[in-house]
Amino acid sequence: MCIFCKIVEGELPNNSVAESDNFMAFHDLYPKAPIHILIIPKEHVDCFQSVSPEMMAEMTTFIQEVASKVGVDRAGYRLITNNGSDGGQEIDHLHFHLLGGGKLTWNELHEDAHKSI
Repeated sequence: MCIFCKIVEGELPNNSVAESDNFMAFHDLYPKAPIHILIIPKEHVDCFQSVSPEMMAEMTTFIQEVASKVGVDRAGYRLITNNGSDGGQEIDHLHFHLLGGGKLTWNELHEDAHKSI
């Protein structure tokens, strides 16, 4: 069972922000921004490539509600999902990172970004 499934089952604690019948949102343990929320489906879905359009439609509404609840809906936020190992996904359970709470910068993301050609 993955770490997010253990959180859903109540086996591991979390700092909850919001919860519905199908989704959970909680603070990331290692925040990369003043506000860093992880948003997951309660049902195990490996990655974005595996999620159904119906689940994504429902999850979109939940994510928007979370953004409003933490107060970043008007000022702005970044929503990220990493897909697969090359995309940086570390936990094989679909999750979105909602980052906000200040002006966000964009760093080079590819390991070869600073190498000369």
